[in-house]
Amino acid sequence: MNDQLLMDNYLLVLKSTIEVYVHGTLESSNPDVREIIRSGLDETIDAQARTYDEMTKYGWYQISNVKEQAIKKTINTLNKKN
Repeated sequence: MNDQLLMDNYLLVLKSTIEVYVHGTLESSNPDVREIIRSGLDETIDAQARTYDEMTKYGWYQISNVKEQAIKKTINTLNKKN
């Protein structure tokens, strides 16, 4: 297993964990429990950002800008549905 594959998997785990923490934070009725879960959420979001930054530094996470024409087309499509 190479470093890129490890980082890909770690990023997926972090994203899944963030989803769990978000739902836990929203559904918790106890303020103390909610604060503990929110703390875990914040830590995991920070870890995700650091992992993303590291992956982009090595070119392992490719992003591309969306062309303005595609954005306008999507906005027009959404406006027609409303």
